[in-house]
Amino acid sequence: MDTAQVQPKALTEAGFKRRIRKAVVLGSGVMGSRIALHFANVGLEVLLLDIVPRDLSEADAKNPAKRNAIVNGALTASIKSNPSPVYDPAFISRVKTGNFDDNFKDIADADLILEAVVENLAIKKTVFDQVDKYRKQGSIVASNTSGIPIHSMLDGRTEDFQKNFLGLHFFNPPRYLKLLEVIPTAKTDPAVTSFMLEYGSKVIGKTTVLCKDTPAFIANRIGVFSIMAIFHVMQDMGLTIQEVDALTGPVSGRPKSATFRTGDVVGLDTLVKVAENAYNDCVNDESRDLFKIPAYVQKMVDNKWLGDKTGQGFYKKTKGADGKKLILTLNLNTLEYEDQPRAKFATIEQAKQSDDLKERLKVLFKGTDKAGDFNREITYRLSAYASNRVPEIADEIYRVDDALRAGFGWELGPFQAWDVLGVAKVVEKMKAAGHKPAAWVEEMLAAGKTSFYVVENGIRKYYDLQKKDYVAIPGQDAFILLDNLRSKKPIWQNTGATLHDLGDGVLNLEFHTKMNSLGSEVLEGINKAIDIAEKEYRGLVIANNGQNFSAGANLMMIFMLAIEQEYDELDFAIRHFQNTVARIRFSDIPVVVAPHGMTLGGGCEVTMHADRVVAAAETYIGLVEVGVGLLPAGGGTKEFALRASKSFRKGDVQLNRIQDAFVNIATAKVATSAHEAYHLNILREGQDIVVVNGERQIAEAKKEVIRMDERGYTRPIPEEVTVLGRSVLAGLYGGSYGFYFGKYATEHDMKIANKIAYVLSGGDLSGEQKVSEQYLLDLEREAFLSLLGEQKTLERIQSILKTGRPLRN
Repeated sequence: MDTAQVQPKALTEAGFKRRIRKAVVLGSGVMGSRIALHFANVGLEVLLLDIVPRDLSEADAKNPAKRNAIVNGALTASIKSNPSPVYDPAFISRVKTGNFDDNFKDIADADLILEAVVENLAIKKTVFDQVDKYRKQGSIVASNTSGIPIHSMLDGRTEDFQKNFLGLHFFNPPRYLKLLEVIPTAKTDPAVTSFMLEYGSKVIGKTTVLCKDTPAFIANRIGVFSIMAIFHVMQDMGLTIQEVDALTGPVSGRPKSATFRTGDVVGLDTLVKVAENAYNDCVNDESRDLFKIPAYVQKMVDNKWLGDKTGQGFYKKTKGADGKKLILTLNLNTLEYEDQPRAKFATIEQAKQSDDLKERLKVLFKGTDKAGDFNREITYRLSAYASNRVPEIADEIYRVDDALRAGFGWELGPFQAWDVLGVAKVVEKMKAAGHKPAAWVEEMLAAGKTSFYVVENGIRKYYDLQKKDYVAIPGQDAFILLDNLRSKKPIWQNTGATLHDLGDGVLNLEFHTKMNSLGSEVLEGINKAIDIAEKEYRGLVIANNGQNFSAGANLMMIFMLAIEQEYDELDFAIRHFQNTVARIRFSDIPVVVAPHGMTLGGGCEVTMHADRVVAAAETYIGLVEVGVGLLPAGGGTKEFALRASKSFRKGDVQLNRIQDAFVNIATAKVATSAHEAYHLNILREGQDIVVVNGERQIAEAKKEVIRMDERGYTRPIPEEVTVLGRSVLAGLYGGSYGFYFGKYATEHDMKIANKIAYVLSGGDLSGEQKVSEQYLLDLEREAFLSLLGEQKTLERIQSILKTGRPLRN
């Protein structure tokens, strides 16, 4: 099959209509049960099946619970795993369990059937015999195999099975890793492939990547090559595990787990299996020998030092003489665990001076110490290998980059990183070092094409090997990537924010401060964006493509003003923040906020004041000011009081509503998903929206602005808030005292909690009254300022700024 001809299409294009209502997962191992739970996350009815335990007694063989012991045990283990595989515990009820003997017939009404049994072709074929017997015509059948050729599973299958069969390779854990490799065979109906590429992206929330049916597909083929190259190069250069993980972690745009911690999490046995399969199956691979397992890795496998699953791998958790937790690192020369010193390289320290990954990559590549030597050698090997795999594993280079970013958590794929360093420059140095890129790369350069990607008029294009020219990456209408807009002049910008025109009369304000913290430059940006939008545009989206939406207010600025006792300036700054957040709510145009990742403190307050929120499912949102000895004063405490007031119903115990708000703020509760944020009353049921695929988030937010504008947007009016005064204040005070005397809270915690209670209650009022939003804003601002005069609060802020860790004092 020419995979270049298969592109995502609309779910209903050309009369090709499918609706996935029920999914079946066959096999309840770590992957199977977690895939089933993620299917439940996106709203599907799920049936999870596995084998009946062997050697059941005659009595147990008649007991349904005993017959389902394997599947139920596996599902329970997955549910208890950390981090949680579900957005909301309520979603677990969408998964029903059964066994192959009693329940295979129940797949008859399934629309999608995914096989996730052990990696044994004979067993998979036996399972597919049953699938072919009971499935309905037209249902999609898929295998989650990571190492068995997809086409090898077609023998003996019916024609309808074959045209509806393909590989769907999820990465573990399925909720968090964004990659879904879609692998059709020559007999797969192209319409089925198109549907799964679109459905996997739009509904399951994945970066779907079309792969050829080659060993290890795309991500594992190149990702494991990179790891194996590191294993070999580090030995040649005499580097330690600590040094390599320092070089291959966030400083170079890779996950915190870097190389060896990733190996421990994945499992050394899994890593070795993929490498061995690549060595055995890729007989024409020019770098085949690099997949040979180093002696020290083989010794670790023999010793069952497989990583987290066996309690030790490249790292080992233990306790020191003082009883404190200690992490030891394996010395690859002696195979003994040691307390190795932290890696120190001048090149790394220089690279860390920049928050811009592209600048860091240039520093690492130019390094004159051993760190620079290592980085260059790995860059040459990875770049050459990736180029030689196209078109073997994929016809288009962007699929390779997408797969490595989504499957291995790289911020830039190999071709994207190559562009940053300069294609011609790397080729020249690579060849001098004895490595050779694919011929098509040199042909591209000879033709005057100097990069793998270009952006033209906001459209991102890639170099196409067949057309020998730049071609637009398909499907971009569903995604809005702010990087693609940088070739155009922004509507407005300052050092902390940029205002982009998204088209169709919609603007987008992007933050780009450190951790997207909300300082004066960002507040200026919000006000300016609303000013401009009110005059000439339909509405505004506040969103960014950073790793996190916002970590909150600029603590350093607050700390410095408090240390210098500049209380007038602090009062002005807090008023300005409150007024800015209020403008989001009370502007003449619809404002949609699109949070993702960490959305804390002030970031949460900005979100809570939007007309509409379009949140990524993976949004970790909450008011965390208590951790630095403060309370929310950017409208957050007021907003919780307002939402509690709106929820009051005749006959309700109103105290319960206020208590919920009090606990959320006083314990700094953070939702671990956008769905959980509904339960915390941070997102509003029936009003705010959750998008599973974060890459679609800004496009969906833009649509919401247009919908509100077309329906006829009217500026909201400030509301009166029902507060309960002393009738609840004493009870809330009693709760904080109880936590203090029970030694669950410090005296300073109690002081903060009492101030939160005071604001939520509306102050020392005689009973239930209606007050204005501004009245509550004044209360929270006064409480915030009073806490900034406390030494213990300043100590908490200083701890966060210096160590990143909260202080309990």
